[in-house]
Amino acid sequence: MRRGVWNSAVPDYMRVCDFDGHEAQQDTTDENIKYEEEFITRRGLKLFTCRWLPVNQDVKALVFLCHGYGMETSIFMKDTGIRFAQAGYAVFGMDVEGHGKSDGLQAYIPSFNDIVDDYIAYFKSIREQEEYKNKARFLYGESMGGAVVLHIHRKEPQEWNGAILQAPMCKIADNVKPHPLVVAILIKLTNFIPTWKIVPSKDIINNAFKDPLKREQIRMNPYAYQDKPRAKTALELLNASKALEQRLDQVTFPFLLLHGEADRVTDPEISRELYKSAKSVDKEFKLYPGMWHGLTAGEPDENIELVFSDIIHWLNARSPAGSVNLSTRMRYISEDGTGCHSTAV
Repeated sequence: MRRGVWNSAVPDYMRVCDFDGHEAQQDTTDENIKYEEEFITRRGLKLFTCRWLPVNQDVKALVFLCHGYGMETSIFMKDTGIRFAQAGYAVFGMDVEGHGKSDGLQAYIPSFNDIVDDYIAYFKSIREQEEYKNKARFLYGESMGGAVVLHIHRKEPQEWNGAILQAPMCKIADNVKPHPLVVAILIKLTNFIPTWKIVPSKDIINNAFKDPLKREQIRMNPYAYQDKPRAKTALELLNASKALEQRLDQVTFPFLLLHGEADRVTDPEISRELYKSAKSVDKEFKLYPGMWHGLTAGEPDENIELVFSDIIHWLNARSPAGSVNLSTRMRYISEDGTGCHSTAV
């Protein structure tokens, strides 16, 4: 493994290894966690991937991360990766085209379907490895990543043991959605200037992250996109969320759905609708009063601890050692009658 070189543009509190070769390492400050980075090639693009692996304990299951729009994995989701690995999970993530350290024009998504397929291909390559092929596997998605998770489920309905959906982008909230006239113009513009940063929108970071200090720390992430959405990107995200909104009743896998009641980016009521409409036998919805969009990155510390505790508890209850077969678990949930419940915390 080749070690990377320090990127001086990254502030000390989120210092990670940037790299000039195939792989690099990140200082997790925990000797029980192994961190690795690697580029893969898809559609002629170099896509950045990373993983956090527990070292001195057996892997309970696999968790695959899908980041949100304008964000990335190795810095923004570092705490998530570390916490899951500390709990015994092998954690894998990828920066999609135009995000983080992957190739592509920054924050430009020419095809939402392509990024879904990229995730599917990468996650499948991990699941098929000998050491992991019999492990339970879970998807984890934040905001746009939640939409990605649901689209992956549509394409691979039998491949996943479940998912954690944090404020999924099933519908863009009215207060950040472009005006209908803008949408009509947007459709025409994408045929001529798809990469133009023209879509008017409120500052996502200001609207998503409640804690002022954490908000400013996120702004210091050199890979976080903070400009206006590009024309084609905005249209792709709108269409992806509309496709999900119309098919909420087709969701069948086990899921934990998390949403801040005061979210101003994605609509909590659509999450409630997803919970009610999904045909999943094992489903749980937690609505956190007073919390915003960024439940695991933008809240006060005590709120973040609560959310991660809920997630890990849910995963632990659904991670039978060394098995991808949930038939026993699903039968237990069905007979016990505790699989479906909604909680406000």
